[in-house]
Amino acid sequence: FSQATTAPPKKKPDPVTSETVVIWGLRLWQVVGIFALFVLSIIITLCCIFKCRIPRTRKEIEARYAQRQAAKNYADKLETVPPLEELTDIPGGPAAEEKKEEEVPTVSGKVDKAQGKKDGAKDSKKKEGEK
Repeated sequence: FSQATTAPPKKKPDPVTSETVVIWGLRLWQVVGIFALFVLSIIITLCCIFKCRIPRTRKEIEARYAQRQAAKNYADKLETVPPLEELTDIPGGPAAEEKKEEEVPTVSGKVDKAQGKKDGAKDSKKKEGEK
């Protein structure tokens, strides 16, 4: 059975309240407030960086859906457009390389072209002499 003791009863721990000192001399409500502000600032920062805002109205949701669909259709149509070189060629017209040779925008280009004709004339005379 149990024996009676003369020792005083064990002291119950103080109940935890908002005024209980927890860490570094701060009370419980101050620690909870600092932690809440820290978490809130992280959430706000992430929402600003990644644009993860939740739409507020059905109209906004539908507008975003329509915008995504329009962008998708535009991208699909853009893939079907032929390259620029194919768009600028005229069917039955001179080839692109011939056009480049005909157009001489600089003086040095004109001189080079004139020398090229002279060199070509000399080459044809040499070929005739060899035959």
